[in-house]
Amino acid sequence: MKILFVTSTRIGDAVLSTCLLKHLVDSYPQASITVACGPLPASLFEAVPGVARVIPLRKQPFAGHWMLLWSKVMGTSWDIVVDLRASALAWTLRARQRKTLKTSDKGDSVHRVEELSRFFDLPSPADPKLWLSETAERRAASIFPENTPVIGLGVTANWLPKIWPAQNFVDLAERLTSSAGKFASAQIAVFGAKEERALAQPVLDGLPTNHCIDLVGQSELPTIAACLARCAIFIGNDSGLMHMAAAVKTPTVGLFGPSPALRYAPWGAHCVAVESSESYTYLVNAPNFDHRATENLMAGLSVDAVEQAALGLCARIAETSNG
Repeated sequence: MKILFVTSTRIGDAVLSTCLLKHLVDSYPQASITVACGPLPASLFEAVPGVARVIPLRKQPFAGHWMLLWSKVMGTSWDIVVDLRASALAWTLRARQRKTLKTSDKGDSVHRVEELSRFFDLPSPADPKLWLSETAERRAASIFPENTPVIGLGVTANWLPKIWPAQNFVDLAERLTSSAGKFASAQIAVFGAKEERALAQPVLDGLPTNHCIDLVGQSELPTIAACLARCAIFIGNDSGLMHMAAAVKTPTVGLFGPSPALRYAPWGAHCVAVESSESYTYLVNAPNFDHRATENLMAGLSVDAVEQAALGLCARIAETSNG
């Protein structure tokens, strides 16, 4: 059996789409799967069981990337073609079954995982999942200290208005790692892409050097996923890193302001979304709202609120484990 799975360009959306990929892997364990996605998340699919090929889909003028992808897959007779990009690709290929996701008309009212699960007629929402290779886990083990808890911080995002202020991250880390904190003497791992170093630097500068693990642009994405899996908890802005942390089952606290938690909260019982006191609707409906603006729109989310959310999540997970 041969399956073509066309998914997203962005890391977060690609990670969320693994809820469907996992269903395909479990349902057709002997299948040979080809994944087409953006170049950024491509490496996250290399360790998926049954994936024989990953095709990075780099955007080109005049939709040339679709023609290039077509040229690479048109010679195969596919059993199933899944297209989450709402393109016409599936209808130009030889396929026994085609599933093309149409653009949602529900806006921000339905979580993306629920939308994808309904698209496949699953009886209940499926959890996203990242598969970790032995190489990635070995590299992560060499980065993180043994027998020491690590708090992961995702201090960047793809646009500035939804980035929690750097000093808030520093203050939160100090509270959680103080002698009276939940994670006394824990290490702090700061995550971010290479091009986001300027955004992450104020947090790095504010943390004690001997308690900080700088992972901003330091490793390939599969290794970052394995590092996230080793964190005792992850706290971060709405971003691909946040969804990666949730997909490796790390307790995850997502921070939201001018992006919809209802649609993109970290998924799972081990996750919680904390929203600004100024609601998403209020922020994005402001007359001067511009997602490209440099003005930060996360001032309504206090350190107290995030700390309480993190502690509450830990308590809930511990209660569930003990029960």
